[in-house]
Amino acid sequence: MFRPLLLILCLAGPLAAEEAPLQRVPQSQAEVQLSFVPLVKRAAPAVVNIYARIMAEPRRTPLQSDPFFRRFFGDPEAEKPRVQNSLGSGVILSPDGIIVSNYHVVGMATEIRVALSDRREFTASVLLADEDADLALLKIEDGDDLPYLPLRESDSVEVGELVLAIGNPFGVGQTVSSGIVSGLARSGGAGGLGHGYYVQTDAPINPGNSGGALVDTEGRLVGINTSILSRSGGSNGIGFAIPADLVAAFMEQARAGRHVFERPWAGMRGQPVDADLAASIGLERPGGLIVSDRHPSSPFAQAGIEVGDVITAVNGQPVNSASEMIYRMSVIGLGGTATIDLVRGGAELALPVVLMAAPEDPPREEMQLGGSSLLPGLTLSRLNPAVTADNGLAYDAEGVLILDPGSTGARVGFRKGDLILSINNSPVTRPAEVRDSLEARQRGYEVVIQRGARRIALRFRV
Repeated sequence: MFRPLLLILCLAGPLAAEEAPLQRVPQSQAEVQLSFVPLVKRAAPAVVNIYARIMAEPRRTPLQSDPFFRRFFGDPEAEKPRVQNSLGSGVILSPDGIIVSNYHVVGMATEIRVALSDRREFTASVLLADEDADLALLKIEDGDDLPYLPLRESDSVEVGELVLAIGNPFGVGQTVSSGIVSGLARSGGAGGLGHGYYVQTDAPINPGNSGGALVDTEGRLVGINTSILSRSGGSNGIGFAIPADLVAAFMEQARAGRHVFERPWAGMRGQPVDADLAASIGLERPGGLIVSDRHPSSPFAQAGIEVGDVITAVNGQPVNSASEMIYRMSVIGLGGTATIDLVRGGAELALPVVLMAAPEDPPREEMQLGGSSLLPGLTLSRLNPAVTADNGLAYDAEGVLILDPGSTGARVGFRKGDLILSINNSPVTRPAEVRDSLEARQRGYEVVIQRGARRIALRFRV
């Protein structure tokens, strides 16, 4: 069990004598025989098993609402929701029973049970959850004087540090595995994770470990285990954890009474600077994020950051992708001030940016079309920075957003999240314009919508 640990310590041979004891060659037989037992005894009680029940709605197609096709697809009203059971892990963050886990474990749960290592069980409810970050905070009912893990400052974590992964893999019970921090700042499309910012580890992480703890040798929480990179579904030594600093930001917002995680709004678009781009704009080396566009109301625009500036760091920490920028802003939080280091025309500058939420300007003007409309039940919203941020749209998106197509709209071909760009060649930007066009009762309609990266023309007759 201890040979890998001995090997790692021996590889660190030529270190200075004044460095920390954990970073030098073992000096005695007693040090060679050191184990993780005291660490596990201190940290493991704060890692819990989570059992969640999720009511999954049956999948339905627009054709099920048509009386003719209902004979083939069945009556959607007669189908009952299915109960799905989810098994994962969580980490207690405070003595009064605040727990962090993954969104994909508990985010949609209707019933949550938490089991501690001493076999006590509690009912828990979701305080705050965010699907994009894949984090959720829970609160145990009647929790008091519970074991918990302190948070490690994420920027102090270094590649090569020893870490333990504690969780409930495959539902076999609490399990501890060891490894090292393999990489930092894993973001963007790393491992097919999509957007995000992660600590990489080779400590074995398997299904059921999600939401479990990645701890350092002092028992501090380094991150929340969230996913692995694997072709077989088992751990291949490439696991990812959400940094503890982001967990701390969630804790702060939950303590403030928020139920939805609010991120600061950037209101700009940037591109990573690779070697070719660095050569074309005269940078000595690749790195950073070049500003390609920005919203007039963006806090970055208000701070004086211009198109063509290369952002290199936020509060002294380097950024090389949009995911890293979003992470840094999320950790600082709304109302905080970020010092942005940038390069402009060969000169280095540092500008303060006051972080803010996406503005609700103009008003959303949400509207549901009534029975007199051609598409009753169609629910619409005007676009503004807050709406585009809430729905994952580009800040410069155009049109009118469909919040709910309604049964008739679904039959025509509309989907939630579509953007209506024009009706019969007339551009629309407000829900009232869509309502007026559909109540005009013309003989035929051509509605152009934006769905992701595609533009689709839907044609129908009255």
